[in-house]
Amino acid sequence: GAATLAAALDAGRFGAADRRILLVSNNAATPETTPPLDEMPGFARLRGRFDDVRSWNETISPFHPGGWAPRGDDVVLWERYIRLLWDLGDDDVELAVESIQVNPALALAQIFTGVPVDVYADGLMSYGPTRNKIDPLVGTRVRRLLHLDLVPGLTPLLLTEFGVRPEVVPTDAFVRVLAELADDEAGSAGLLPDLEGPALASPGLEGPALEGPALILGQYLSALSILTPEEEEELHIRMVRGAAELGHKQVVFKPHPTAPARWSRALEKEAQKIGVELTVLDSPVLAEVLYQRMRPALVVGCFSTALLTASALYGLPAARTGTDLLLERLAPYQNSNRVPVTIVDALLPELTDGAAVASQESALGTGELTHLLKAVGFAMQPQIYPGLRPDAERYLARNLTPATWRYFKRRRLTALALPGGVPAQLAFIPRNAAVRRVARRARSVQRSLKRTALG
Repeated sequence: GAATLAAALDAGRFGAADRRILLVSNNAATPETTPPLDEMPGFARLRGRFDDVRSWNETISPFHPGGWAPRGDDVVLWERYIRLLWDLGDDDVELAVESIQVNPALALAQIFTGVPVDVYADGLMSYGPTRNKIDPLVGTRVRRLLHLDLVPGLTPLLLTEFGVRPEVVPTDAFVRVLAELADDEAGSAGLLPDLEGPALASPGLEGPALEGPALILGQYLSALSILTPEEEEELHIRMVRGAAELGHKQVVFKPHPTAPARWSRALEKEAQKIGVELTVLDSPVLAEVLYQRMRPALVVGCFSTALLTASALYGLPAARTGTDLLLERLAPYQNSNRVPVTIVDALLPELTDGAAVASQESALGTGELTHLLKAVGFAMQPQIYPGLRPDAERYLARNLTPATWRYFKRRRLTALALPGGVPAQLAFIPRNAAVRRVARRARSVQRSLKRTALG
């Protein structure tokens, strides 16, 4: 996110300002045990673009940034307090925030009432719908959505309900910022393994050894209660095994900072079993820095945005695994991770399909993906995007196949009266007022009977 802002500044996407303040928020469950952005390796390379760095955690202490918002009656007091604390005086203020629909970005926009807002997005969620309804007093102030061109030709859906215009952060500017981070001796010295030289031989696997390591990107799906810790551990093991079956004898595993250490030990045991040299990175470093310093032969993950930066920004081959399980497990259907999972599943080859990984061919073109995401977006947030219903109906009527069914849920389609929800002869039921009244009456009688039985 900070690199995205730095690239936007370098590319002149922001106008002149007397002061530029970078507001750092540590949203970890226990911020006291997790280093904030301004203490991470490589931050010094970005620091010079800002006149000041402030901590949102310190500003609202002892509250947690993810769970705190100002009470309506206190907004004026909070604005006065922050202006005094940050030496803003009576100056005009403009905001550039990420994830405007949730705190702390939403809280900041509420405190600075009436100021113009820009939203920046560095991930795949920008291509999906806004996850919550935003107060028009906030949403109508958003001028533009700054985003990376991770899927060339695909237009973001985020905030389009307010007519917000998307604006691409130039790819070359972003890559230059990442190159600065990769060149930062303090940020990367000692963090990257020495993987030069020929690939190691493996007695347990057949097939040609490939030059360069495979890089595996860990995530934190169990922390989001999408998978159990055991299931996520098994997913990472499948990634190591799949890379080995493709001929990779050296594997680098980059765990998510919140991943438990036992994953690393389980991976080491599996790697030793199948004869693969495994290196686990236990220091924080951006995946894109590894792309430049290591030039991996393959990048493997589930649905990380870094899978798309590998292919779109660096021309590295990438493969995914586990997306079928995620599409099944994500609940409710409105879960905002659904769009990133859908994009990765549609664009990247499955790790176990060696021919597809070698060719790096996408299952869908950009046009087909656009139609798919409109249907998924409407199914996720029909009240926010009612205008997408005709697009969703057309797509579902023509394109529901065994290959595309995994992106939808029959129960969800039925609730929205969309094609594929129920048999055609029963399609009138979800919209029939009389049927709904009878169903409500039946549920009411059932609840009354249960209360009587309990009494």
